[in-house]
Amino acid sequence: MDSISLPVIAPRLDRLKRSGSWLHLLAGVLILAHAISHFLSETTHTLYFWCLLLISLDIFVLVLFGRGMLLQLPRLNLFFRGIEIAFFTGIGILTLLQGQPLTGVFHLLLGIAYGYLLYCERSFRFEELLSIHHTGITIPDLPESRFLYWTYINRVDATHDSIQITTADHKPIRFRLRNNLSFDQMEHIQAFCRFYLGA
Repeated sequence: MDSISLPVIAPRLDRLKRSGSWLHLLAGVLILAHAISHFLSETTHTLYFWCLLLISLDIFVLVLFGRGMLLQLPRLNLFFRGIEIAFFTGIGILTLLQGQPLTGVFHLLLGIAYGYLLYCERSFRFEELLSIHHTGITIPDLPESRFLYWTYINRVDATHDSIQITTADHKPIRFRLRNNLSFDQMEHIQAFCRFYLGA
């Protein structure tokens, strides 16, 4: 029996993809707020203010008009996530050096949070794959795919449009399939289950 890979919709990854625009919007609002505070406190508007303003406007344009692009072009999403990390980390360090520890720590924590998002999003693909092997099943998850050995799996239930894995601790993990299973694929999955799970 050969291994089989199925394109699935992973619930946690799908939620993160869909919330990506809102997270960019939050970053844009915070950057714009920082730009406005500089605008109000400066007598002459420095290059720093104009850079903040342009970055925030770029993010707003991306969120409003390029929502589909963020899903289709994951590298573009990572580029903007990198800008947000650099901004929040830089502001955090700058405000700490200016003697504003609360603001500095807040921005550093935002930088760390957006860094974690970048770490999770770096492996985004247009399709996530659930792969069934002789040694176990690889499932897409955050921050990285997980491998479940057959000894950790109690049951695998495959229908034409979904697959559910019940683990040894009786936790169901359900994935919707991007394409309905063919009869041959159903037979293949059932053969794996019969052989490795004794089902």
